[in-house]
Amino acid sequence: MAPVTGPGEEMHDLVRRLYPICRSITGDGVRATLDIIGEHIPLTVHEVPTGTRVLDWTVPQEWNIRDAYIADPTGHRVVDFAASSLHVLGYSVPVSATMPLAELREHLHTLPDRPAWVPYRTSYYRPTWGFCLAQNTLDALPDGDYEVRIDSTLADGHLSYAEHVVPGRVADEVIVSCHVCHPSLANDNLAGIAVAVQLARALARETPWYTYRFLFAPGTIGAITWLARNAERLDRVRHGLVLACAGDRGGLTYKRSRRGDAEIDRVMRYVLETSERPHRIAEFTPYGYDERQFCSPGFDLGVGSLTRTPYAGYPEYHTSADDPDFVSPEAMADTLAVCREACAVLDANRRYVNLSPYGEPQLGRRGLYESLGGRSDAQQAQMAMLWVLSLADGENGLLDVAERSGLPFDTVVAAADALAAAGLIKA
Repeated sequence: MAPVTGPGEEMHDLVRRLYPICRSITGDGVRATLDIIGEHIPLTVHEVPTGTRVLDWTVPQEWNIRDAYIADPTGHRVVDFAASSLHVLGYSVPVSATMPLAELREHLHTLPDRPAWVPYRTSYYRPTWGFCLAQNTLDALPDGDYEVRIDSTLADGHLSYAEHVVPGRVADEVIVSCHVCHPSLANDNLAGIAVAVQLARALARETPWYTYRFLFAPGTIGAITWLARNAERLDRVRHGLVLACAGDRGGLTYKRSRRGDAEIDRVMRYVLETSERPHRIAEFTPYGYDERQFCSPGFDLGVGSLTRTPYAGYPEYHTSADDPDFVSPEAMADTLAVCREACAVLDANRRYVNLSPYGEPQLGRRGLYESLGGRSDAQQAQMAMLWVLSLADGENGLLDVAERSGLPFDTVVAAADALAAAGLIKA
């Protein structure tokens, strides 16, 4: 990938700005994140009260944290929330105590095989507390009594999520979803947010066929809440894509929807294969990001997932090493380009009916052959017209035509536009 300026650098700047914020599935960190996203694209923010029943779940209490530390016997803070939001176990209940190191160890989380890194750990639905630290730090702690302080609250409040809609020419929708619940993790969280923001801005400069709905919600409970609150309008959702791990330097991975043959699955495979980018197509599994909520059998939406290296597929995953330097402007720009290409194919992949289906219509007297004069791809364009006419039966879309003919999708779209203008086909 070539060095990138413009959107790539803008996305990287957004990642750096969001990185220090302590996020969780609820709380002020999520709201602060949505506020910053709202500076780039207009958002509608929803606040769902604690205790609200959402499908088989209940919106939990809201968690907020102001400070946390472990101080050694001399009073020195050996672990400090102010240095990194990863240092506190997510959703830790408040604690203020002094205890010996042996007792404290029961509440400490490290990565012995990566001794310099701090892990990311949470305990959303089981009241407890804890700290995350580097194994090297733990190994250096002397015996003695340690002051432990977590200044947090766990109380009734709200779950926050936001939507941004890019109106299209039709009410049918494409969902683009990313999670906003992880603290200081650049690739697994923030890169997906940054790509979604830039994709929304790019689509707004165009007039897309579909309406695009961008969701910025906490993982799992956020998607479940959105589905519960929008069940009556899900019949509008035609396609969907979950974005995550969008900024590392690995090749792209597309994970199919539960259906396996949804239109988004075919489009993503086509875009990745024809672009000749390094990539992998993965089959659906009911584990991962929020595609598993959208694809649950009661909804069965055609939603896949696009990442670079998949979750848990790189050593830095859910550790302090997933910092802004781990993601690159070039990788995020490449992910954005694939998303834009996929949206272009989705928007143009319409089905046509041949209005002159008995024999081949005379293209010459309609000026269609003359319109190709002087074009270096005249023969290819002519073949595209013949293929569109042959497959315009109301069942085949233009992607079917491109795949069956071996012709570029853009050439097939141009042929369909010319035939429709000549009154030979209609959508």
